[in-house]
Amino acid sequence: MPGDWSQDREVLRRVACGDDEAFRLFYRSHLEAVVAFFRVRVSEPELAFDLTAETFAAVVVSAHSYAGDGPATAWLFGIARNKLRDSLRRGRVEAAARERLGLEPMVLDDGDLERVDQVALTGSGQLEAELAALPEPTRRALLARVVEERAYGQIAAELDCSEQVVRQRVHRGLARLRAALKEEGR
Repeated sequence: MPGDWSQDREVLRRVACGDDEAFRLFYRSHLEAVVAFFRVRVSEPELAFDLTAETFAAVVVSAHSYAGDGPATAWLFGIARNKLRDSLRRGRVEAAARERLGLEPMVLDDGDLERVDQVALTGSGQLEAELAALPEPTRRALLARVVEERAYGQIAAELDCSEQVVRQRVHRGLARLRAALKEEGR
């Protein structure tokens, strides 16, 4: 995972300019977390795979829209959450970003599907453990902002603190998660 926001900004700036190597770096850094995100939310590994593919295709298509004023992971999971929401509403995975890039659908064999499940189990377990280790106020702020996509003001009102405190908790929580997951990946 990129170590800080300036690295995230630079990688996504390069992706927006069509740098395939930058995309590969971003993809490899975040693939397992995105697969885990979808796999714990959908019942079929094929669906998790399709949603993951569409999410990363959308990254390529919309990398120019990443403003760099927050973690790329929050932006990435915002895309993932929107893809999931759209697929649930439509009853299928939209393939617009993949089609726009001219990507053919991939066929998965049993080994591929097993790997999707394994990545999800490994990734989600590590993330859940690290989230559980965060202080309660930090965890609540982080989940409300990143997972639920709620506004800082709304979270601040619920937690009875200022928006700046919520921003600090989210930033610190993401930094701790990033460091812990990076450390476990060594």
